[in-house]
Amino acid sequence: MPITPLASRPHDHSHCVHSALSEADILCAQKGLRLTALRRRVLELVWQSHKPLGAYDILAVLSEQDGRRAAPPTVYRALDFLLDNGLVHRISSLNAFIGCSHPEHAHQGQFLICRNCHAAIELEQKSISNAIINSALDVGFTVEGQTVEVVGLCSGCREA
Repeated sequence: MPITPLASRPHDHSHCVHSALSEADILCAQKGLRLTALRRRVLELVWQSHKPLGAYDILAVLSEQDGRRAAPPTVYRALDFLLDNGLVHRISSLNAFIGCSHPEHAHQGQFLICRNCHAAIELEQKSISNAIINSALDVGFTVEGQTVEVVGLCSGCREA
């Protein structure tokens, strides 16, 4: 029986958010980085669901819920910090961001994205990364980064 990833199972999502923020605090402290209040809030917003969130969606929440008058460049700088430090991934096809499930070590992102509910599930399969790197080397190409995005239906949408 296949294991259903946490993102597609009913669960206490506040635990995901709390865990991600705690891990970010620890990683930033270890690296001597400042996880400012805005960076932390942006990370919290990204983790509030398993659906990728765009920068302007984040900006809207900051304005509406938090009463912050953040400008787009401010949000993009926060997202750049989170990206550069492995705390979030960018889903290019959606121009959106999702929390990284494994920020404690560098890795390439692979995502299953539901075309119906837009939930994104992060995979971490070294065999996929290695296959891409090896195939690229076979044709003389050097991989500098990779994000694999697979679109389909999650188990919840498929059953509905």
